[in-house]
Amino acid sequence: MSGAKARSDAPVAENVSSGGHSTAAPQRKPGGGVLKRLKSRRSQVESRPVTEEDLRTQSGHITPEDVLGLRVATRGYLCKPEENIYNIDFVRFKIRDLETSTVLFEIAKPPTCRYYDDEENREADTSAGRFVRYQFTPAFLRLRTVGATVEFTVGNRPLNNFRMIERHYFRDHLLKSFDFDFGFCIPNSRNTCEHIYEFPQLSESLVRQMVECPYETRSDSFYFVENRLVMHNKADYAYNGGQ
Repeated sequence: MSGAKARSDAPVAENVSSGGHSTAAPQRKPGGGVLKRLKSRRSQVESRPVTEEDLRTQSGHITPEDVLGLRVATRGYLCKPEENIYNIDFVRFKIRDLETSTVLFEIAKPPTCRYYDDEENREADTSAGRFVRYQFTPAFLRLRTVGATVEFTVGNRPLNNFRMIERHYFRDHLLKSFDFDFGFCIPNSRNTCEHIYEFPQLSESLVRQMVECPYETRSDSFYFVENRLVMHNKADYAYNGGQ
């Protein structure tokens, strides 16, 4: 699957390998349903520093406070796919520049997916659907506000206090932590919301390093229901597209 092309001078994603608080009144989206716009929590208190190994060996489930203590991107996943007992399934994703409404990237899950049940394929496919690789042009790093629209379905259990914490790193440096509240989702529903990302202003030196070092910018997206980790997705980024 590949990202939708925007105009040639836009910071468009070129290649893909797959896998709050409301700021405005909900709007009707084409085809019915409600589009919610969510901003990241303004106040975030970083927890005491922890390592990936600490979280793997601790007793009990992983909480939002736990992952807020991570200082570097994880190497592996902090939960298994089968821990998604709510059958949350992300089926469409779009990124746009909010200042110009230019679509920078868009991807949708095929209507049907074929799964193989043999043990070898299951072991080799542990990151399938949980990892995405993006390639943008350097202009992406100059954007200040980006909207990420996600469409997802829910199984036969209600989602209470559905929350996502997304942490972005360059090498071992935390760039920004985002924290979005989805709120409540009814069972067997299809939901659409747009996360509003307000990017920090980066120094020219850091921008240059991020462009020169593709895929050393990484993110962890942690999804919680009732303060319990149920999904963990990962991504990495290059900003040298078009060069």
